[in-house]
Amino acid sequence: MRTAKDIMSSQVVTVTPDTDINEAAGILLEKGFNGLLVVNEKGELQGILCQSDLVAQQREFPLPSIFTVLGGFVALTSLSQLQRAVDKMAATKVVQAMTVNPVTVTPDTPVHKVADLMVDKQFHTIPVLEDGKLVGVIGKSDMLRLLTSASSNP
Repeated sequence: MRTAKDIMSSQVVTVTPDTDINEAAGILLEKGFNGLLVVNEKGELQGILCQSDLVAQQREFPLPSIFTVLGGFVALTSLSQLQRAVDKMAATKVVQAMTVNPVTVTPDTPVHKVADLMVDKQFHTIPVLEDGKLVGVIGKSDMLRLLTSASSNP
């Protein structure tokens, strides 16, 4: 059975929370990545910055849905959700746009579990942690390489 360590990239390109958002976007484009792992000065995983986080900057301001009850307004969107959307739209640093606490796997996670995360949860960049330390990353291209290697080895 193949595991995450069999397909992960151990040469991980990372950014810090203070990285300029335009620089991070340039790295994503230049490298053809779907996401970048965000680490602190100790190399500890802080979050992930995905292409979709940057696409959010091009959205229109999300007006909250409201309705009235007994003459008062009731918001259908929490203020924290609204604030997060505004922060992402106005982000100048990675920390403002990144997703914190990303889902991770271990080197021993079976490949089919990684595939489940990619398909069911629509995660395209998955950090690999061992004993809390970043040891690799799995992207869609890593999964595709697995398919092509299987077809070339009859």
